[in-house]
Amino acid sequence: MTSTTPAEAALSRIAEVQGRAAQAGVPLRQPPPLPTTCCGRGCNGCVWEGYFDAVTWWLEDADVALNHQDATSTPPAD
Repeated sequence: MTSTTPAEAALSRIAEVQGRAAQAGVPLRQPPPLPTTCCGRGCNGCVWEGYFDAVTWWLEDADVALNHQDATSTPPAD
C-alpha cells in the first residue's frame, strides 16, 4: 500500500478543483507554486507550512468562485 504525501494530496486536490472549474467555465487564479527552498530540517515556519496555508486559501477562494457560478447558473424555481 502506498501512502500519499501531503504535497501529493494538495496537488491532487488542486487538480480536482481545476477540473471542476474548467468544466464549469469558471476562471481561477493560479494555485500556489510548490516550494523549492526547503532544507528538510523541520524548521519552525518551514516553507511547506506557508505552502499548505496558501493551498488552503486557494481552495477556499476556488470554492467561493465555483459556488458563485452554481448560484448564478441555477434557474429560479417556479
